[in-house]
Amino acid sequence: MIDTRLQVAMDGGGLELPEEGLIAAFRPPMDADLAGLPAERLRIINDFKPNYDAWEERGYEVMRVTKDRYAAAIVSLPRAKVEARSLVAEACAVSDGIVVIDGQKTDGADSILREMRSRVTVHGPISKAHGKLFWIDETATDFFEDWLEGPSLTEGGFWTAPGVFSADGVDLASALLVEALPETLGREVCDLGAGWGYIAAHALTRKDVETLHLVEAGHMALECARHNVTDPRARFYWEDATRWEPPHRMDTVLMNPPFHTGRAAEPQIGQAFVAAAARILSLQGNLWLVANRHLPYEGELKKRFAHVEEIGGDARFKLFHAARPLRGRR
Repeated sequence: MIDTRLQVAMDGGGLELPEEGLIAAFRPPMDADLAGLPAERLRIINDFKPNYDAWEERGYEVMRVTKDRYAAAIVSLPRAKVEARSLVAEACAVSDGIVVIDGQKTDGADSILREMRSRVTVHGPISKAHGKLFWIDETATDFFEDWLEGPSLTEGGFWTAPGVFSADGVDLASALLVEALPETLGREVCDLGAGWGYIAAHALTRKDVETLHLVEAGHMALECARHNVTDPRARFYWEDATRWEPPHRMDTVLMNPPFHTGRAAEPQIGQAFVAAAARILSLQGNLWLVANRHLPYEGELKKRFAHVEEIGGDARFKLFHAARPLRGRR
């Protein structure tokens, strides 16, 4: 964990953080203990809504994007390599001092370390708890501008960005769901976990849709969706889909829910999406869901809906239609 490695680095490992000025912490894990850092000078940078809310609830000042200059920066590496490089470049661009990089070996920390060493002097590393922490000083922060990546167009003409789900093109599961949707969806439709907007864009080809609500926890994904879904019937919400409160009940919910935050599958995330769909749908509402075939969603669907049927899929994915949520009937 970053807190373990950071403490070792600061207690005799050679890392000296500035005694004055703001310190930016980019994407620290939600369960990290940052008590060793000065909370009054620490700014958490995180654009993923559940993490943003969790850090705010712990009393930290949290920002979606950087707004200041910092005396130092600490980067927790994400899994996607292009996104990791871009985050390092962003930290270097806003820091006037040391930039600390931390990550698990399974998430590519060794690879980033090698690439940075090929350009500049890197201090450390501190190896502990299956990860590495290392740092560069202010003389080295100008050498990573070419790592900065922003939104770009895919071959299919959609805007995506590093770290966004299915950043390289259309996700096969989402494509299956789009093909299975009926010709009428109702007036009020919601895409829970809308990503960069592929499913929503296709749902808006239905003329009976009056409003389509795109709910997405990743702010960069939502910004891409704003580029991809320009229909005036679209409404955009930077929210945790499992906690979102709609303006009124939905006629239809569409979803290709996430099922992990790390490497291991976490089916409880998708199950929470199913529960959220049942909560926000009208009593005659419909859910259209696509999921990886190995994920156990059937039990949650039958618990939450009066009617559940598997309507197709392929060797990798399964499609479900569920109707008439049981909310309030038990």
